[in-house]
Amino acid sequence: MSAAAIKLKIAQSSEILTAANLRLLLDKTIKMLALPGFGILVFLLLWQLVANNIVTSLGQFPGPTQVWEQSKTLVAEHQRERGKEASFYERQEKRNAKKLAKNPDAVVKIRAYTGKATFVDQIGTSLVTVAFGFLVATLVAVPLGIICGLSESVYRCVNPIIQTFKPVSPLAWLPLVTMVVSALYVTDDPLFDKAFLTSAFTVALCCLWPTVVNTIVGVASIDRDLINVSRVLQLSSTVHIRKIVIPSAIPMIFTGLRLSLATGWMVLIAAEMLAQNPGLGKFIWDEFQNGSSNSLGRIMVAVLVIGVIGFILDSLMLAVQKRVSWDKQAILR
Repeated sequence: MSAAAIKLKIAQSSEILTAANLRLLLDKTIKMLALPGFGILVFLLLWQLVANNIVTSLGQFPGPTQVWEQSKTLVAEHQRERGKEASFYERQEKRNAKKLAKNPDAVVKIRAYTGKATFVDQIGTSLVTVAFGFLVATLVAVPLGIICGLSESVYRCVNPIIQTFKPVSPLAWLPLVTMVVSALYVTDDPLFDKAFLTSAFTVALCCLWPTVVNTIVGVASIDRDLINVSRVLQLSSTVHIRKIVIPSAIPMIFTGLRLSLATGWMVLIAAEMLAQNPGLGKFIWDEFQNGSSNSLGRIMVAVLVIGVIGFILDSLMLAVQKRVSWDKQAILR
């Protein structure tokens, strides 16, 4: 074969590869952007159509445009409040500077700003609360699930308790948690607010069970060959759990963690409404009680934010699961 023919074949192959790559890139773009974008567009159109036909006691049900306007208003309120806070501390610094100029030995104080929490502040409070409750639940659920999965006797002892408390509503837990926190958390200099602890432990009690159940299933379904290898090698219990049990059960453990986090985020809103923890739940309740013409739009902003944050949290858990999973070929969604 001549050199010219070889060059021609190479050029043809390059063109084929380039066309294939472009087609693959186009397919990925459609899947990643076009299809979700189309779904969102259809949702917005249906939302606007339904909103136009609903009139409540507070006025027209808000459509996408009204909700967008309210979201900008909430951001502007947050910026104004942060401006007031900056001015508050600036005035204190000037006053203290004058006092120290007159008397270098004078004792100066910086008072904390006590302005109202904005919508953005309440988002942060909710995230911290759910993170605390989810962490507490995970620290209890994963070890408990591993123990129950490894021991049939322990599982039979604990399973009735799990099945009894798993379906209990957060509204049932909340009064009990409130009373327990009020009775046990008595201090003159509290590190955490009681409303925060009440909401966090209510979240922990409700999001505990999916992780426990899935961890038990994951540990109990470990390949028998792996268990036999562990016995042949005479691995200690700690090494057996670290090298065999946890890596094998990781997919099911993370499935439980994702379900628990979603459950905790959902439970948190109801818990904050009743415990009056200054988060998104309290924001929705306050707007409902306010009853202004803008309340429905502001509540819809909170609903969308709750949904988007839930989606982001689940995506982060999925990314961590893909990172730590030993089976890189497994399809995780």
